Amino acid sequence: MPNTKLEIKAALQIQKPIEEVFEAIVDPLKMSNYFIAKSSGRIEEGKILIWSFPEFPMEFPIRVGKIETDKYISFYWMMDEQELLVEMVLTAKENNSVLVTVTEKSRDNDEAGIKWLKGNTEGWANFLACLKAYMEYGINLRKGGFDYLKK
Repeated sequence: MPNTKLEIKAALQIQKPIEEVFEAIVDPLKMSNYFIAKSSGRIEEGKILIWSFPEFPMEFPIRVGKIETDKYISFYWMMDEQELLVEMVLTAKENNSVLVTVTEKSRDNDEAGIKWLKGNTEGWANFLACLKAYMEYGINLRKGGFDYLKK
């Protein structure tokens, strides 16, 4: 049997206009209210950015791929010395809402891949919940949520 590739997919609907949700993802000042601690710049096609997270002491280089305003965001980041593609698709829904779908790919279906699948699936589900809380209620769910990792 061939070693099939593993892929992460998570989605959540947010009750805000698509242009506001898109801006909350690409603007580092807004993103710092629910996801990252800081970024070296705005997510724009072709840029190389450095992200830091409040709960991790290291920095993460991000290579921005294709961007379609209010529709699609892609970037690449390194995980275990492999560059992985993250894609975010924004789909307009009824009542001025947007479905945000995050896909990250891909890893081999082995022990390391399964560990990545578990951890990053949890991470992207958390990203979406935090984005929703920030967009709809102005709450930063991430603040203090991972302080236990700083030990």
